[in-house]
Amino acid sequence: MYLAHFGLTERPFGITPDTSFVYSATAHQEALNTLLIGLASGEGFIKITGEVGTGKTLLCRRFLATLGEEYFSVYLPNPSIAPLPLLLAVAEELGLKLDPGESQFQLIKHINQRLLELSQAGRTVVCCVDEAQAAPLASLEALRLLSNLETEKHKLIHVVLFGQPELDHNLADPSVRQLQQRIAFHYHLPGLRREEFEYYLDHRLKIAGHRGPPLFSRRAAQRLYQYSSGTPRLVNILANKALLAAYGEGKATVEVAHVVAAARDTAGLKGKVRGLFKRWLS
Repeated sequence: MYLAHFGLTERPFGITPDTSFVYSATAHQEALNTLLIGLASGEGFIKITGEVGTGKTLLCRRFLATLGEEYFSVYLPNPSIAPLPLLLAVAEELGLKLDPGESQFQLIKHINQRLLELSQAGRTVVCCVDEAQAAPLASLEALRLLSNLETEKHKLIHVVLFGQPELDHNLADPSVRQLQQRIAFHYHLPGLRREEFEYYLDHRLKIAGHRGPPLFSRRAAQRLYQYSSGTPRLVNILANKALLAAYGEGKATVEVAHVVAAARDTAGLKGKVRGLFKRWLS
């Protein structure tokens, strides 16, 4: 690998969400503020949407990491299941061991009792649903029924939906219109802005141990932004491949040719490479 060659202690551009590499981009900070304000307001549902690779899972982990002892977190990474299994997953996250054969009514009753116990202990439950666009409408409706559980003063559970834009299409279905009306706070997560892009690259490289002049030339960074459109996951994929290409040639700096080679090796970007090349010739 290229770590020793570039003076790095770990891979700077992995695609697995890692909160130690968090770069507080403007949009991510705005999204986090939306989550915290929505939670403080006591609303039952909050929604965060964004295209594939914009950092929704990383934002979710960052959000959960900010919660104090007064909150009890429930994390559902795969909600693409029917209502009963989904409720069983919530129950398990709450520390309950229930019979899979129980009815939905009984499951909600047990969960309600557990939520009341936690509330009496001074804790509010926050349920984060990742990849929420994959959840069947009936399962989303089951979550809404859970959000109905409340004392005279506050909700017993807050539900945060993280999903791709398809989630908005799903929520437009008349069968879940009551859930749609419960979403008081929402934010759409865009990619990195052009003016913060090079700071993002430098930030991740410094966390990975780099000390010295920039590893990406200015023109290479510009081309990387063009190919990735600022989508963090795609940035990481291309940056990692470009570093490998530079390492293979024994170069100390990533140049445009290395970024182009990385893009040509990445599914879905070959046409974009050709398009930019034709525009440059014209």
